[in-house]
Order: sequence, then C-alpha cells, then structure tokens
Amino acid sequence: QVQLVESGGGLVQPGGSLRLSCAASGNIFSIYRMGWYRQAPGKQREMVAIIISGGSTNVANSVKGRFTISRDNAKNTVYLQMNSLKAEDTAVYYCNAFNPSWVPRDSWGQGTQVTVSS
Repeated sequence: QVQLVESGGGLVQPGGSLRLSCAASGNIFSIYRMGWYRQAPGKQREMVAIIISGGSTNVANSVKGRFTISRDNAKNTVYLQMNSLKAEDTAVYYCNAFNPSWVPRDSWGQGTQVTVSS
C-alpha cells in the first residue's frame, strides 16, 4: 500500500483560502484513486473531492465551485485548493488512496485540521 502525509491545514477567516497537500509514498503506481474526505465533530466522514488515475475528478455538491482537486505526478502529491471558505467547512480533512485490489482497499493520512472562524 501507500503512506500519505497531509499538510496545509490551519485557521482561516470566512471567505479565505487554504491549500491542502497530500504526499504519497510507497506503492504509488498501484493507486487507482486519491481524494480528500472530511469529518466534522459529531458527523460522519464525507467525500469532498476525488481524482482518478486517468485524471477525471468528482467534487461534492457542497463545495463545488469553491474547492478544486489537482495532482502533481512528478511530486506524487495531490492538492485541495479551498476558496471562499465557510464555517461549515470546519473539519478534519483526510487524504485517501484507494485500490479495489488492496486489502484493506483504503489508505488514510493522519488528518489535518481546518478551522474557519472569525
């Protein structure tokens, strides 16, 4: 499998921007899909954005038009650019790598806190 290390979280005011990074190492050539998930206190973890190995992306409706997922293959890194942040975006954000052939199928990073508050 792979190891994932996130960075870039922090405290930002409403309307501000942050960029999260996720660096992957290990068996990166077997990754089928990478993405960002988030979990707010008292809520279930939810998908924010994913990018498949071929390059196609999918973004949750709640962040569409504000968040963008991208990758730099040379750096084995996936990014989440977050603009126009809202208080409801406050959560721990987790990087994910997925391959249906892995056991378990998912690898997760340690999470990075994003807090949107004035």
